[in-house]
Amino acid sequence: MAIPALDPNAPEFTRRFLNLADPRLGAKAIHSSDDFFGPMDRMLNPEPAVFIPGKYDDHGKWMDGWETRRKRTNGHDFCVVKLARRGVLHGVDIDTSHFTGNFPPAASIEACDCAGDPTDSTRWTEVLASVNLQGNSHHYHELAADQPYTHVRVHIYPDGGIARLRLYGLAQLDWASMSRSELVDLASAENGGYIVATNNQHFGLAANMLMPGRGANMGDGWETRRRREPGNDWCVIALAHPGTIEKIEVDTCHFKGNYPDRCSIQAAHVLGGTETSLITQSMFWAPLLSEQKLKMHHQHYFDQEIVKLGPVTHVRYNMHPDGGTSRLRLWGRLG
Repeated sequence: MAIPALDPNAPEFTRRFLNLADPRLGAKAIHSSDDFFGPMDRMLNPEPAVFIPGKYDDHGKWMDGWETRRKRTNGHDFCVVKLARRGVLHGVDIDTSHFTGNFPPAASIEACDCAGDPTDSTRWTEVLASVNLQGNSHHYHELAADQPYTHVRVHIYPDGGIARLRLYGLAQLDWASMSRSELVDLASAENGGYIVATNNQHFGLAANMLMPGRGANMGDGWETRRRREPGNDWCVIALAHPGTIEKIEVDTCHFKGNYPDRCSIQAAHVLGGTETSLITQSMFWAPLLSEQKLKMHHQHYFDQEIVKLGPVTHVRYNMHPDGGTSRLRLWGRLG
């Protein structure tokens, strides 16, 4: 699996939240008005779009994305996507990479919350009003959604192609129905954990640590630049739900010559303030896990070493002094 290069111009929501349109997590394009030139599911491919000169199929030039035929009637094209998790949407990237003379001039997005697939009677809510599009470009837009959704419907006006669709948000679980005695990974992006802030993510996003499974390669983890000054690298994580941490996994999979020498974790139960204010506060949070020696390309598990702090809402993960961590798991009981 190819890991996308970090886009320095991408907004913060792309670095903090889970792509709920990721087919590896279960997202699926379930219906479109037309996909003559490019199948709708190609738009959700987690890898960056590519262009292959001279490649054609039975319908014409092969393009890496969803592409409809030229519309010769009134109306416009659309595609319905089932999200990987029911969640609150915070941002979108409508990517027209490599679509130059065949991109849609405009697009809009609606969303719905339903138990099964949408029907003709489903009520849709507009989460992104019509915006202009350009060819071969990323189009980042914040979404002010204030409730969870299960599906989105992307409208393109009137036709054309979208290379990739990314929908960044927070997964929403039915916490009221979950057992208070069961261990849950409270840092998992699938459960709603997300990155609040980090001091550096030069080679890999900190949000990668919260993804399911083990890292595909060294690019599928959080990796900082080489530190040339005193101190250590860190990131602040908002847990999916308040809970008491009882088991920790720090996985340095694929990190061999660049794994952290040591790690430590601080934690707190935060009330009030803003996420920006947490950055300074986190320096003074109580230790949850004191500094622990790490090994290269290894899964480290801690339980007896964990300090009993009771329910917490946020943690600060520290790498001493720098390096890369593939995955971080924080299993706890709901508080």
